[in-house]
Amino acid sequence: MSEKTAVTFAPGLEGVVATRTRLSNVDGAAGRLVIAGFPVEELAVRASFEEMLYLLWNGALPDAEELAALRRDLAAVRVVSQTTKDVLEAVAAEKVPPMDALRMASGTLGSRDGDDRDDALRLVAAFPTIVAAHRRLSQGNEPVEPRPELSHAANYLYMLSGEVPSAEQVQALETYLNTVSDHGMNASTFTARVIVSTRSDLVSAVVGAVGALKGPLHGGAPGPALDVVFEIGEASRAESYLRAKLDRGERLMGFGHRVYKVRDPRADVLASAAERLYATDADRDLYRLALEVEKAAIRLLEEYKPGRNLDTNVEFYTALLLHGLRLPPELFTPTFAVGRVAGWTAHCFEQRELDRLIRPQSEYVGAEGRAWEPVEER
Repeated sequence: MSEKTAVTFAPGLEGVVATRTRLSNVDGAAGRLVIAGFPVEELAVRASFEEMLYLLWNGALPDAEELAALRRDLAAVRVVSQTTKDVLEAVAAEKVPPMDALRMASGTLGSRDGDDRDDALRLVAAFPTIVAAHRRLSQGNEPVEPRPELSHAANYLYMLSGEVPSAEQVQALETYLNTVSDHGMNASTFTARVIVSTRSDLVSAVVGAVGALKGPLHGGAPGPALDVVFEIGEASRAESYLRAKLDRGERLMGFGHRVYKVRDPRADVLASAAERLYATDADRDLYRLALEVEKAAIRLLEEYKPGRNLDTNVEFYTALLLHGLRLPPELFTPTFAVGRVAGWTAHCFEQRELDRLIRPQSEYVGAEGRAWEPVEER
């Protein structure tokens, strides 16, 4: 008689360590996020997106020559193929939502030789091109071609609007993209690693990650977090509005996180970025209102749910920052993907080095002892 290996059931793989990574360390109890050894609050505001990408891919910051080479490599594959353009035109005509368009179009990005680095470069470089082109096509406008002299973040804003963005806008977007570039073994990253663990290609892995991110339990709801601020309208209404929501048992969007038991460190980074942006290039009154709503929400959450530590999460200031950059809510999650694809591809490289199939077990809880009956006897 064969022995059965004992297994422990962990719903949602909660608490299960599936791999070891050098990419990011998420400490929910302490409210810390470390990316490749750097606290996120130190790295996100100083690095360009290209520097962050190099760090995630190589484990060290680039020197000037290495950084210039990466920028050239990205610029060389930022213009998408005619096949990708045809897909974008077709899905825009059918009014396909942006995340679905990104999922469909990103599947066309694989290199002919299937080289991992080539695929990763194409994915990272083309995500902004895809999102911006689909947005413009959906509005009846022609896509704007990227400019080789502009940075990754600047190109994204340029391709959306057709106008070269200000330095303040570029810095705000870079801070955001860096902040969300990696965050441990989240659902989309795990999806990418599972696919690569089968020795499939990076494009397939990232397409799967986009599909996972599309789900509202992972992609979040930064749009609704800002909708609440707009609905409140003025600071004097904040407490009564939020109290009514809590009395109805509704969740306050933008507050609380499954991992962080204290304030989400990414919220502090984006709060500072939003403050700088709104001081120079956005609606200052909206920023002040958002701060008052945040204060009222934290106070009421402690009153209604004492001890739960439901503090501000990344969604709240994501919404405020991206709105300040004049991005519509339907582009918030695709823009998140523009940043997170850096982490997805880095995890794919790491999983490729490990070269071990991810194959968890399941516990059977179905029927036993059944006997077959012919259809005429059922």
